[in-house]
Amino acid sequence: MAHRDIRDHLAALESKGKLRRIRKNVDHTWEVACLARWMFQALADEERFGLLFERVKGHDIPVMTGVLGASRATYAMALETEPDRINEKWVHALRNPEPTREVDSAPCQEIVHEGEAADLGRLPVPIWTPGKDVAPYITTLVISRDEDTGIQNAATYRTMVKDKDQLVVNLTPGRHGMLCYNSYIKKGKPAPFAWVIGAEPVAHLAGVCNVPYGTDELSIAGGLKGEPLEVVKARTSELRVPAHAEIIIEGEFTPEDTAEEGSFGEFAGYMGGVDRRPVAHVKAVTHRKDPMYYGYISQLPPSESTVIQSLSNAGLLVKILRHDLGHHTVQDAYIDLTYGGLLAHGIVSMKPLYPGHAKRVGRLIAEATLLKRITVVDDDIDIRDPMHMDWAMNSRFNAVRDTIIIDNVFTPAVADPTVRVRNGEPEMSSKLVLDATEKEDAGDVSLPHKDLMMKALDVWNEIGLPEFEIPKRVRLFLDRHQ
Repeated sequence: MAHRDIRDHLAALESKGKLRRIRKNVDHTWEVACLARWMFQALADEERFGLLFERVKGHDIPVMTGVLGASRATYAMALETEPDRINEKWVHALRNPEPTREVDSAPCQEIVHEGEAADLGRLPVPIWTPGKDVAPYITTLVISRDEDTGIQNAATYRTMVKDKDQLVVNLTPGRHGMLCYNSYIKKGKPAPFAWVIGAEPVAHLAGVCNVPYGTDELSIAGGLKGEPLEVVKARTSELRVPAHAEIIIEGEFTPEDTAEEGSFGEFAGYMGGVDRRPVAHVKAVTHRKDPMYYGYISQLPPSESTVIQSLSNAGLLVKILRHDLGHHTVQDAYIDLTYGGLLAHGIVSMKPLYPGHAKRVGRLIAEATLLKRITVVDDDIDIRDPMHMDWAMNSRFNAVRDTIIIDNVFTPAVADPTVRVRNGEPEMSSKLVLDATEKEDAGDVSLPHKDLMMKALDVWNEIGLPEFEIPKRVRLFLDRHQ
């Protein structure tokens, strides 16, 4: 049965040894972030785990982080699939969304604090870059709504806790949340927003997928889940929020109410800048009777935010190329885990059908996404294996012939450390497309024939040599080059 809430996911993680309960009394102003940072910086992907801090100084609410994106394995568990089927699951969900189902009552509203009682100080909001962030930051799913269409948006925006009932939100021009905000503000109406903390995993993962404006991400979450996501009407607005979340913060923006926001440690590995951003006034805080707090950890990669952004957007890339644009020979896509779905290195494997096909696909990706570097390889390359990718680059890539530089493109200055703001205007950036597919008959690869290799494997096992799983790069070569 699909995970009903994040607690089901925690139980699944624990059953597989992918959750660590920290029973030491920790300080959320520095220990939570620093301990989590050591895990991401010191442990390999396959060794990482979700963290549940059961005792937090000054609070009776546990804090969890890394439970969705500690690693590719924990992410796959959040989707209730296998790591090598993540993209397949995403393609299916994007093509088969499930509209949400509204319920009359929900666990996320078991306890309700409204008005003066809605005090953010009750929540153990971490400081994620201790010694450098100016304040605690809420890093979670944010729900907004377009006043003109009624369609909701779900995304993630860093949110600074200004005081007990005010939040300053990093809404920037062009972002979908800003479009929703403007749809109310232009009419002189307060704009309702809701911060969803600890929803069922698919809601969080859908919220970081860069789908077009006007797409209800919670319906994509239903597609990932295989059934409608349950939502409930917010207490103070017309927003519908995930019913099984741990905590919901309801707020609204009023026209021309702004404050200084930042600095904050960003996903690209540098401290984000300071600017004036809209202020949200908290109207209500609702939660379960025994809530848990959840926040994504970002900052210097690798991090949870880069893992979930990368893995949530690679499937979207496959869906767009294969099903929307008709490049049916596209096999797979991978976005490296350093910068997530923004400004990162995207890799596509495909079977080119004509000269220049790979370059055309690379250009399409460059124009349609915020990826800064795109490499296209043949379908016999394991795009998640750095050694195999290096082999493809060294054996199939000619720097002069196979490189496309796309100059004078826009990237968000607040996200891209290579872009600086001069005289109030951001510099333009550039993108790189690399075609590492075979351009001519280079001959067969220098591996023995598949039949002989498989016979040799029987001999290997017979004489008691160490057991191993056949690497994907070898399976691809043996299957294609028999």
